[in-house]
Amino acid sequence: MTATLSRGQEAARAQYSVQRLSDPDQIRALLEPERAYAAYALAQLEPKRFHLSEWYEASGATGPGGSGVEGKALVVHSASGLGRALFALGDAQALDAILSLHPGPRFSFASLRTEHRPIVERYFVMTRQQLMLRMAVTTQSFAAATGPAVRLTGRDVATVNRLYSTEGVPAGYRPSHMEDGVYYGVYADGRLVSIAGTHVVSAAEGVAVVGNVFTHPRYRGRGLATIASSATTGDLLQSCPLVVLTVETENHPAIAIYKRLGYTPHCTLHETPLIRKEPIGVLSLARRLAAGRRGRAEGKEVVEL
Repeated sequence: MTATLSRGQEAARAQYSVQRLSDPDQIRALLEPERAYAAYALAQLEPKRFHLSEWYEASGATGPGGSGVEGKALVVHSASGLGRALFALGDAQALDAILSLHPGPRFSFASLRTEHRPIVERYFVMTRQQLMLRMAVTTQSFAAATGPAVRLTGRDVATVNRLYSTEGVPAGYRPSHMEDGVYYGVYADGRLVSIAGTHVVSAAEGVAVVGNVFTHPRYRGRGLATIASSATTGDLLQSCPLVVLTVETENHPAIAIYKRLGYTPHCTLHETPLIRKEPIGVLSLARRLAAGRRGRAEGKEVVEL
């Protein structure tokens, strides 16, 4: 037997309007209150990257029948030389409205808050469940570590890939990755043994995301990653007033190192590869068609949850 909704039950369903955003100033206003969490997304506003991203906003009243407070969410599907990424911000139910229509590519890498996880898992397989800690540093809080570190460029890409591949996972960095970011390395015994770099840098938006910190297993425990991370951070702060990074919440030694450099905890989040559960996209297409019909008068898509 197929269950049908009564008129009262239909009226109790919350509605969200979903629209694609194309104004960087409008998007920036949504991201700014969560600047440290949203650093990667803010960097996508740069003109050279903006055309590679799709931005969606959902707004409506939370709760059955829209009986609660107004809820908003923002999702960006972005692309870069390192792959596709999904960033989520805002109310979880409003996020559900966006992802039901626009889940993005089959494979991507997500940044999302802990309250978003149940919604994201409706549409994706999260391959990494670990909780992460977002930390941030500014020029005022930064405390540099001393030690010799060398700025790396595209000419060093073969050496960099060799170091990153030490533990058996092949690395595929290209010279453009090195030139577009900021990477510093520490040499010992005539070889590159420790490195720190960036996921994204945006001087225009004043943000940068540090990552790709790695030390050769034979040289760990000597503070070399601290030196490389300090050199990278110090360089970035010359053009980006806010620098952030993400570390596993249980990696207490790394957290202690970053705190000594002046990084402070900001929030917990998930950073994980995603695999979309619906590989072909037929269901999301059907939902988009229905949502388009409901919102035709407004020029938006209207989702009922």
